[in-house]
Amino acid sequence: MKKTLFLTYGVLSYLFFFCTFLYAVGFVDNLVVPKSIDGTPGVPLLQAILTNTAFLLLFAVQHSVMARPAFKRWWTQFVPQPIERSTFVLFTSIILSSMFVFWEPMGGVIWQTENQTAQIALTALSLTGSGIVLLATFLTNHFDLFGLRQVWLYFRGKEYTQLPFRVPFLYKYVRHPLYLGFLIAFWSTPVMTITHLLFAVATTGYILTAIQLEERDMISHFGQRYRDYRKQVPMILPIPKKSSPRPESAENLV
Repeated sequence: MKKTLFLTYGVLSYLFFFCTFLYAVGFVDNLVVPKSIDGTPGVPLLQAILTNTAFLLLFAVQHSVMARPAFKRWWTQFVPQPIERSTFVLFTSIILSSMFVFWEPMGGVIWQTENQTAQIALTALSLTGSGIVLLATFLTNHFDLFGLRQVWLYFRGKEYTQLPFRVPFLYKYVRHPLYLGFLIAFWSTPVMTITHLLFAVATTGYILTAIQLEERDMISHFGQRYRDYRKQVPMILPIPKKSSPRPESAENLV
């Protein structure tokens, strides 16, 4: 019975996440969804800044703290190990969904392009960035990253095993293609409003901080293998390092 409950919990948490991710794509690109990043301001500017910043900060703290090994060791005293990752995914989705609901547009245009071809190209580039994010999760292990592998193994009565150190495709060119995809998605827009700029700057700051935390964990876990990988492959921009051959193997970087 418990195995079935855990599996159901993991699947529902994943489905909630995937719907949240799809909504996030529309939210950032002002496409399809009922409420997106831009719109008509409905509250005073200061209130909008405080509200939006609070949600962005809440996401950054939750996502960074709950992803750390030390927190996981403490957290799994209360949350069963097989659903720890699903619970992390669920909390992240709840915070993001709440941000979408309570997000406050602030108006004001920083830059924009009137050329229709350029508008389409920038929107397409942003969507490509979101596609890179999704692809990067599958290049490592999409189902492990979002908790499905853990609950499935538990359901089948098998012990969870850590993913091996390897380098799939994009990870041969940058250490963090997932974050590169986010940056492309967030900064590629035909109309950069004050609201969008706040979002882009805040998330970029979070990404650069998160990379440092994640790489510290990777070095702690993989040791010299990750140090060598870091010497050979650039962090986030695919600019080859001098005299550094492209690696033949890497790991799950998230």
